[in-house]
Amino acid sequence: MERELGAWSENVLDYFLNTDQIKTRDGAEIIWYHAANNRSQMKKAIQSAAHMVEADILLCGEEEGNGEPIMAHPPETNSDNTLQTWLNEIVNTKKGIKLDFKSLAAVKPSMMLLEGIKLHLRRPVWINADILPGPNGSNTVVDAKRFLDTVTSFCPDVTLSLGWTTGWQPQQCNKGYSWAMVKEMAQICDALTQPVTFPVRAALVRQSKSELLWLLQKSNRYSLTVWTGMHDEYSIEDLLYLRENFDKSRVYYDILEPQNSEFRKAIGMEV
Repeated sequence: MERELGAWSENVLDYFLNTDQIKTRDGAEIIWYHAANNRSQMKKAIQSAAHMVEADILLCGEEEGNGEPIMAHPPETNSDNTLQTWLNEIVNTKKGIKLDFKSLAAVKPSMMLLEGIKLHLRRPVWINADILPGPNGSNTVVDAKRFLDTVTSFCPDVTLSLGWTTGWQPQQCNKGYSWAMVKEMAQICDALTQPVTFPVRAALVRQSKSELLWLLQKSNRYSLTVWTGMHDEYSIEDLLYLRENFDKSRVYYDILEPQNSEFRKAIGMEV
């Protein structure tokens, strides 16, 4: 018998359906607000129509054991916003959250802060890190074992968002997610009991259809979150191809404008 998981593990579609914020079990229904880091962006995110708010966390000073978690995305290393302030504001909304970690240093102090507001945040919480090298990836990965051990020891019922470091180059043949990459991820996730979503780069997904379908078939706890780099080139047809070949309830789309509006129009959703 699997242990019961809490609200932080609740399926995003179930949560927003049950609170009458979406109409169907379709991942494309979920609206994302990306990089809600500084106070200005945080306020915009809170006032927006977004269901899920994503933000990035660094440790001020970046020394493990010292410093306070702040909201910033490298190369930025300073912020006018701390995780404590961010959580205090978000807790008063109906929005789910996704916290993105680029290094281990900020994970433990952030989990301690999250643990402290658990009773007041009864909705989906996703914790994200790139734990494996992926297609054309050059950034340093976050150590998978230490990341997972730390997160699950403090917050065993969060939804895990586990990705690969990736790169994309214009005018080049960009390879997708290989069999070795998805099999290594499957091996890591097989030992977990939490829901897991795999963030995958929109420009690399079409050429990885077989590999990603195989990965999703390994467990009904798994889903994909399609994201895009600022300068990536991909087509709306690539996204429509995904909808034709994958279960609509297991793929989320955290994509930038204007493609997001074009995509929603193409599938008959309100913009």
